[in-house]
Amino acid sequence: MLIYYTALSILTFLAWGVDKSRARARRWRIPERRLLTLVWLGGAFGALPGMLFFHHKTRKTYFWTSVVTGCLVHAAALYYFQTHF
Repeated sequence: MLIYYTALSILTFLAWGVDKSRARARRWRIPERRLLTLVWLGGAFGALPGMLFFHHKTRKTYFWTSVVTGCLVHAAALYYFQTHF
């Protein structure tokens, strides 16, 4: 489970960077829905540092809400699985 979260977090962090790079170059972007899907699948731990490091999607309240909530939900899930299995 820890490997899953680590891999998805790295992928999500990189997706944030790619989307920011494409935004600056005015090229095709990663859809917001896809970025948020990565967050909810377990990549929230990569999205938060991605937002801060790349200064990307930081003005959008629903991204902050989704990413922080995703971090809390997935931290609780990790805690539950570590203590019960």
